[in-house]
Amino acid sequence: MKIPAIPADEDKRLASLRDSGLLDSGVTERLDRLTRLAKRMFGVRAALITLIDEETMHFKSSDGFPKDTLPRKISFCGHAILCAEPMIIPDATLDERFSGNPLVTGEAHIRFYAGHPLHLPDGAVVGSFCLIDKEPRELSNVDLDSLKDFASIVEDEFAVMSAATTDELTGLFNRRGFDSLAKFAIYGARRRAEPLTLAWIDLDNFKEINDTWGHAEGDEALKAMSSVMTASLREADLRVRYGGDEFAIVFSDTDEQGAWIAMQHLVEQVEAWNQTSGKAWKLHFSWGVSEFDHNGNGGLHPWIKDADQKMYAMKTHNNRAR
Repeated sequence: MKIPAIPADEDKRLASLRDSGLLDSGVTERLDRLTRLAKRMFGVRAALITLIDEETMHFKSSDGFPKDTLPRKISFCGHAILCAEPMIIPDATLDERFSGNPLVTGEAHIRFYAGHPLHLPDGAVVGSFCLIDKEPRELSNVDLDSLKDFASIVEDEFAVMSAATTDELTGLFNRRGFDSLAKFAIYGARRRAEPLTLAWIDLDNFKEINDTWGHAEGDEALKAMSSVMTASLREADLRVRYGGDEFAIVFSDTDEQGAWIAMQHLVEQVEAWNQTSGKAWKLHFSWGVSEFDHNGNGGLHPWIKDADQKMYAMKTHNNRAR
């Protein structure tokens, strides 16, 4: 077995993947329709749309392969993103890169693989559209053209999803929306000489919810947090799911003391939700607030870093207290 090499532009590729928001936007019915159609059309065991980050292959859509993630080091798609053209493996047992791979020798029993690299609008290769089967097989030229067509459609979907400013799962603004709107908020607050405070939030037990009750319940936790935030805050406050289990709030015309009061109210509302939710798990979160320094030279990202560090200090304290 051969571990996939790291692309020469890996740092840029990963930055593009993170900035696209694709890892955080959840599964869409449009992508699921494509994998269902491809599975039937090619007559294979599974059709997948994958994304590759530092260490993990994520399934953006899957029909026929019942996993959410795989380690990048054993993934076929980790090799496919290195290719300018589709990577076709007629029989993985005869390919030295894969013959000893646990996906070949183990229960998955992969023999055939065909993966077309998927690009973002800036050209970054972030994953693949792939077909897998338990039996060796070949692709005809017509099949290969169809695979390329499917990949092109997925890339078009990625372009639309990357340009969006709303997180599909929660309905809050996403990272892209935050980066744009927070800059406008800073400009407006400076012009009006008003205070502006950022709250940075991280769910304390999100991994435990996913690992114990499954990813569907993890999604429910994210939606519950966004719902409580929306109900508890002012309409003028910018509410964001920044990525994964990270949230942010920009409190307009509010100093740090006022933001503390608002966050204490949010803590109370989350606890009230816990009392009535009927869920086996509970929502808990750590947070930090940072008032923007209009007299300093820092911009958006130093502001985020300061709020994040304060959040992390609270999380460390909470973990020690348990």
